Amino acid sequence: MIIYILGAFLVSLICGLVFTPLILDFCKRKRLYDIPNERKVHKNATPRLGGISFFPCMLTAFLIVLMFTPVVEADTLPVNIWSAVFLMGLVVIYGVGIVDDLVGLNATTKFLVQIATACLLPFVGLYINNLYGLFGIYEIPYWIGIPLTVFIIVFIDNAINLIDGIDGLAAGLSLLALTGFLAYFMYYGVYVYTYSIIIAGMMGALTAFAYFNMFGKAERNTKIFMGDSGSLSLGFTLGFLATKCAVDNTNIWPTRPEAIIVPLTLLFVPTADVVRVTLFRLRHHKPIFDADKNHIHHKLMRTGLNQHQALACIFLLAVWYIVMNGQLYMVLQPTFIVMIDILFYSIVNICINKKMKATL
Repeated sequence: MIIYILGAFLVSLICGLVFTPLILDFCKRKRLYDIPNERKVHKNATPRLGGISFFPCMLTAFLIVLMFTPVVEADTLPVNIWSAVFLMGLVVIYGVGIVDDLVGLNATTKFLVQIATACLLPFVGLYINNLYGLFGIYEIPYWIGIPLTVFIIVFIDNAINLIDGIDGLAAGLSLLALTGFLAYFMYYGVYVYTYSIIIAGMMGALTAFAYFNMFGKAERNTKIFMGDSGSLSLGFTLGFLATKCAVDNTNIWPTRPEAIIVPLTLLFVPTADVVRVTLFRLRHHKPIFDADKNHIHHKLMRTGLNQHQALACIFLLAVWYIVMNGQLYMVLQPTFIVMIDILFYSIVNICINKKMKATL
């Protein structure tokens, strides 16, 4: 099993390292750049199509492993209806992201496509049907679970898209979450080969991208941003994995008390940031879909940190939540864990705000 997962990661990584320079050359020829403005952090025009490599690299790795696995172990790679529909939805999201990166799409169009693709999963029976005691709620009916699932997938998709504001941030947080989901699925052995290989393939593509994104130089045409084709694909993938993790289906795996806490923990930092920014805009009577510089990475940079320092702080915060919630789960119910998470995040932001004022 491990050799297939490692193989998927390496194949995708190699594909990413090969394809990304080709994408950089294409962007240079066609002059497809993300132009700096007052809202953006970068100072140089930078290619924005890095995410185009994510889905092809992942799919290539998946198909190669699919070709070789049956030769060694027959019937070890089941591709069920859920994974097939997920890949269909990912193709749509990926395509919309490419169109947006190339010619631009309005927020309403992207939002409607996100809703439509998120609806595909409940249509084939994959929806959240248990909150495992969160806020005292356990099993929930389909007429609540289906819209809740659609909302969560769209919410996570947008959270990853919006957190993509500095080098390595969306990629780093996504890699951390994907690693957590990979370990969780392997632990329970749920369609281990299918989901683990998909995750490993996405991780390989992300790792290759992160190298160019974080260490490339715009003046040398070696730096690239992921764009919406990347962030929307990542968000949809993580939304699917979160839903798959939370679903209560004894035909697949046992009812697990931690099932709702695992995705909440792995995705807490990007989703909490979206909630905080939305509440800030509502409180100040600003349109919630308007872009601004109030995300956590912007605030950290206003305290005097550079991009890589802000990235390190946010990444360590995400790791801290994993460690903290792992310990809290031993002694507390999910509701109390979430309340502590929110309180801690609020304290962190208060400290950042005070540091910002002291820096002015």
